[in-house]
Amino acid sequence: MSDPLQATLRIAGSGLEAQSVRLRVISENIANAQSTGDTPGADPYTRQTVSFDSVLDRSLSAPAVRIKTIGRDNTPFKVEHDPAIRPPDAGGFVKLPNVDMLTELADMREANRTYEANLQVAKQSAELLGQTVSLLKDA
Repeated sequence: MSDPLQATLRIAGSGLEAQSVRLRVISENIANAQSTGDTPGADPYTRQTVSFDSVLDRSLSAPAVRIKTIGRDNTPFKVEHDPAIRPPDAGGFVKLPNVDMLTELADMREANRTYEANLQVAKQSAELLGQTVSLLKDA
């Protein structure tokens, strides 16, 4: 049987890693929210999505989280008439990325809060482990 405090640390660590990847993907989406194709009619940046999976950590006999896939959002691209700024097609239309800034900001806020919650769990577990070691030294 594994130590519950160490198991808690590893579970929180898996959550931290997963949310870190999620924050990176959201940041890429925001950074490319205005990235159009290089040539007229070319597809622009496609929004990325992250899906998670619950896995059993056999060494701990406890659940953990991992990144299942980093996929592509199939939402259609926005089309805008803008012949002056970007490389338009023959009709003067430009495909814009399928990134919605409000969605990305809401996702970022949720991922950040989840990351912070996992960080607090890890800090508390580490503190309890330290106190346990201190008590064992004094005994």
